[in-house]
Amino acid sequence: MRVIGGEFRRRVLKSVPGLDTRPTPDRLRESLFNVLAPRIEGTTFLDLYAGTGAVGIEALSRGAARVIFIEKNRAALQAIRENLRTLGIAARADVRQGSPAQLVGLFDADIVFLDPPYALESEYKATLGALGDKPAPLVIAQHPPRLKLEERYGALLRARALRQGDNVLSFYAPA
Repeated sequence: MRVIGGEFRRRVLKSVPGLDTRPTPDRLRESLFNVLAPRIEGTTFLDLYAGTGAVGIEALSRGAARVIFIEKNRAALQAIRENLRTLGIAARADVRQGSPAQLVGLFDADIVFLDPPYALESEYKATLGALGDKPAPLVIAQHPPRLKLEERYGALLRARALRQGDNVLSFYAPA
């Protein structure tokens, strides 16, 4: 796994063995950040179910001011911290262990990205529901095409869906 673009382009990231995390494919991250390019600079980015931290690190590489990583898995948290340390950007990040659905309301962010492991489909409803109660300006959920997310979660309304291979990015904004 590597950083696709920006300041840390081509830098290799440590990953976590096993199936407890599901890394966002390089091509999908590239598509995501092509969409986000006009609005990523200077933002606070919240990476939920962060895994190795690749999406949040990509945000930092492309100009986000700060990233908050939330992850349950201890091995993944170690990988995130090591990746941040290796790149020299730990000061621009906040790494938290716990349930994203429970912790999401504690943070203010401009952009929120979530991609729970596909085996935990109930996490989408819980986390998007919590985000709908206190919406960020932009919320993006990565999910399999077979999982049909709601058009609306509280104050969040789906504005766009981008399908690429075995993944969909659903973009939500306050209604």
